[in-house]
Amino acid sequence: MKKAMTSFLMAALLLSACGSGGGTTASTGTSSPGTSSTPAASAKKDPVTLRVAWWGGQSRHDYTLKVIELYMKQNPHVKIETEYASFDDYWKKLAPQAAANGLPDVFQMDISYLTQYGGRGQLEDLEPYTKNGTINVKDISENNISGGKVDGKLVAMNLGSNVLGSTIDPQMLKDAGVTLKKEWTFADFEDAASKLKAKGKLIAADLRHDVYFPYYLRSQGQHMYAADGTSLGYSDDKPFIDFYTMYQKWYDAGYLLPLDKLAQKKGTPEDDEMVLGNAASSNGWSNQYILAANAAKRPLDIMPVPNWTQNKALFLKPSMYFSISKSSKVKEEAAKFIDFFLNDIEANKIIMGERGVPVSSKVKEALKPSLTPEQAKVFDYVSWAEQNSSQMDPPNPVGAVEVDKLLKDTVEQVLYKKLSVQDGAAKFRKEANAILAKNKK
Repeated sequence: MKKAMTSFLMAALLLSACGSGGGTTASTGTSSPGTSSTPAASAKKDPVTLRVAWWGGQSRHDYTLKVIELYMKQNPHVKIETEYASFDDYWKKLAPQAAANGLPDVFQMDISYLTQYGGRGQLEDLEPYTKNGTINVKDISENNISGGKVDGKLVAMNLGSNVLGSTIDPQMLKDAGVTLKKEWTFADFEDAASKLKAKGKLIAADLRHDVYFPYYLRSQGQHMYAADGTSLGYSDDKPFIDFYTMYQKWYDAGYLLPLDKLAQKKGTPEDDEMVLGNAASSNGWSNQYILAANAAKRPLDIMPVPNWTQNKALFLKPSMYFSISKSSKVKEEAAKFIDFFLNDIEANKIIMGERGVPVSSKVKEALKPSLTPEQAKVFDYVSWAEQNSSQMDPPNPVGAVEVDKLLKDTVEQVLYKKLSVQDGAAKFRKEANAILAKNKK
């Protein structure tokens, strides 16, 4: 559901009244059991107002509000104002806030934007807070921490481990006479798409270009960006031509959603073609499986994406991060909130790995007995992927967001037959390299 990002003043509501989709949360003014804080002690602290922002669908909004309610219950001196939206709207709203030096105190960060915001000095270095224990990282591996570094500074804390996966509708595939093996290829994808088309179904809405073209490059032993971020990383146009010749064939055959209908999509689980029963798969990140399963309300499964066996193209990545804005006036409290999100067991019993498998080993172990079958599937899938993937690429360079848009626009021109695949490949290379060349020092 597409939401404008809204700030909410928190009224004094009971925890049980929170999480139904309303935009307000509040403290009861009492400590939760098991905490050392008392109302009297907390009352002595200066009041703090904390702005927290994130993107997601309705399910994520609802449980995040519950986590915030729990935090304020344990910290009565803190009032949290919330801002949330769908993914695309989130970044549209964040950009002018950044320009006005008015970013939220704590806000969700994606790897695609990490270098852009971190490289411009808009994100606080979190290492002092990890060193003094405000953000407790003793149960978090260095690999999970290092993914949030830009130019040697820790500017974002990883909220969960993620890996590409296909969320599938087993019954729809069975009805179409499709049996998928774990080691499936793009040829298998095409064969399944043909059988589904005969039944009036799609194989998927699309394969998001900024995710699946870099993934395809990895399967070919190449990378989207050069190590220094000043050019594309692949050596010639053959990978682009090969992948999008294949993609154009799928599009022309009606295996994917038409572009005009795709443009109307809100980017939420509730609006996904697979969730709506029109497609057999939805191809994205593993944490999105739980959102899809919750929204679909029918049996689903998760499996690797096509061609993962080539060059161990799969990779684990931070699902998303929390960052603290450099302009925040309440950085210490912001760091405490991030620590709570990462390490508090009761908070994570609400989150239940929806933002990715928890990075804290202590939290992960504590959650295992209470996982639903669907949540267990994601935990198991990520554990399997750890043994069947290779190291992720470095965070995207400055300009990558512009390159992603260029890729999407160029591919749409190809699919609309305004450009040949070959001309599209040449156009994309020339214009992408011009964007990235600005990073040369």
